[in-house]
Amino acid sequence: MLFAVPLFVAPTWFLSLVGWKSVDPYTARIAAAALFGVGIESWLGRNASADAFLAMLNLKVIWSLACTVGIAASLVQDAQGRPLAAWGFLAIFGGFHAVWLFHRIKLGQAMRAT
Repeated sequence: MLFAVPLFVAPTWFLSLVGWKSVDPYTARIAAAALFGVGIESWLGRNASADAFLAMLNLKVIWSLACTVGIAASLVQDAQGRPLAAWGFLAIFGGFHAVWLFHRIKLGQAMRAT
């Protein structure tokens, strides 16, 4: 939510602070909407059943992988001059992916064992 709110409310201002040279507010707000969706659903579903939690983990694993691959592809293509924040976002989403994938695998194993 820390990134979703400013990205949604003031995308040009927020992204220019972290080095983006040009900003498409439509795309930025779509990304913010995805952050809202994952963040809010994670909070709402924090006490859900194992099956519901597994479904949410599946979404997070897929989303974080797509983000990581997309950001990496943009960096390879020298998009926006490779702003420092892009490297940070790559690390953040890559880290989220690793954590969520680890928990997805562990939960899947635990559910199969019961």
